[in-house]
Amino acid sequence: MEYKGKFSIFDLAEIKTYPLKSRRNKVSVADLILPEQVLKKPPEIGEKSARLIEEVAARILSARKQKQPVMLFTGAHLIKNGLSLLVMDLIERGIITLVATNGAGAIHDFELALIGQTSEDVPNALPEGKFGMAYEFCYINEALKLGNALKLGYGEALGRMICEPEFFAKVLSKVSRPDSPQKFAHPDKSLLACAYRKGIPFTVHASIGTDVTEQHPGFSAEAKGGCSGRDFLIFVHEVTKCAQGSGVVLNVGCAVTGPEVLLKAVSMASNTGYVPYGMFTADFDLRPYDPQHMADEAAIGYYYRDQKSVVTRIPRSFGGEGMYIQGNQKRTIPYLYRCIVSGLC
Repeated sequence: MEYKGKFSIFDLAEIKTYPLKSRRNKVSVADLILPEQVLKKPPEIGEKSARLIEEVAARILSARKQKQPVMLFTGAHLIKNGLSLLVMDLIERGIITLVATNGAGAIHDFELALIGQTSEDVPNALPEGKFGMAYEFCYINEALKLGNALKLGYGEALGRMICEPEFFAKVLSKVSRPDSPQKFAHPDKSLLACAYRKGIPFTVHASIGTDVTEQHPGFSAEAKGGCSGRDFLIFVHEVTKCAQGSGVVLNVGCAVTGPEVLLKAVSMASNTGYVPYGMFTADFDLRPYDPQHMADEAAIGYYYRDQKSVVTRIPRSFGGEGMYIQGNQKRTIPYLYRCIVSGLC
């Protein structure tokens, strides 16, 4: 990366990498939760959470019957927790109309698609200077460079890399070496690929310096920022569709990025005449929620962006409703999936 300022910068050319296939991981495709498993045996869940989730499912089904958007913003743990296949099935059924995530979410999905494993063992890798140093992250960097040249979004660039052999061949022509994979071993386990094939947006809302891709010599801040910036505008465009009725936005385990992106998106939509009246939001996380904290700057809950923005400020500003579902997403999301699919029957 070229720099002409007065300070010293780190030289990325000094970075040493290793093959991704040699890395120790904590999650594999064998750990993914199958839709048929959830339908056969529902997860154990408390009565209160069950009632709330059943209401969320009803709102989702109602929105889709009215051809309103159902947007999912998720942190990376949904993928690490093996829930991708449930979301993919809802995409295939036409329930979810947009998936959004941060840079880490896209990286975990990419790893599962490429080698069938993800979730690096950070405590063991970090002291050795190996955390995030798997060579194949250059595939993402190169795909974003190509995507930026074509003026694509982040999610679309990665979706094309996984789904389109010609696009992937162009990536490999720049970065391939003998010990690196020449194909994606599990494209059928990829949310990015599923969204791309189905023709719905998969938007990646990335920051600079937060993802392992930045640690590599081939990193381009211009490409990452350009592609992610286009994804933000795609996301805002989808939010404008909520002005036609009661759209639904789900936030799953995303404490900052999702709430902040949604907050700016609804403001932009309203500013241009697409006011999302009646928007329904649901936030899934582990932390306790106290509605009284949302107006108390001395309370810790006031600073939980998901609870304040997703559950409270945004829906109340537009005559909608927000819900908070506290619990382990390994139980709450499968239960939500089961309720939605049952409601379709």
